[in-house]
Amino acid sequence: MTSTLVDTNIFIDLLGPATAHRAWSARALEMCLTSGPIIMSSVVWSELAASPLSEAQLTAVLGYLDPIRETVSFDAAFAAGKAHRLYRMAGGQRERTLPDFFIGAQALTGKHLLLTRDGDRYARYFPGLTLVSPDTFS
Repeated sequence: MTSTLVDTNIFIDLLGPATAHRAWSARALEMCLTSGPIIMSSVVWSELAASPLSEAQLTAVLGYLDPIRETVSFDAAFAAGKAHRLYRMAGGQRERTLPDFFIGAQALTGKHLLLTRDGDRYARYFPGLTLVSPDTFS
């Protein structure tokens, strides 16, 4: 069984307004769900709190996934900081915030797949991370 940490953008595709990405995100999430447990990062959960849904509503809507809630470890936090430093040294702007780096590092250190639409960025800063993205799954 392979666990999959799901990036915030996948949940936004499914819970937000209809977009061109919704069908891909739903298909990819279903594939990951059949392969093993879904991991809910505390960082992703905090980003989802920006939605108009209450915590109880989010929990209910995503309950079918039976996600395992996982916090960011110190190892993952350190790896996130190092990757973010590389990003900034390469000219990355402050608009790209640290949460994405926490998500990538948590997936890497937890040995989870990462389901995301932002595969290029995660591959660049977390080369050992196994991704499920539009480039790797169609």
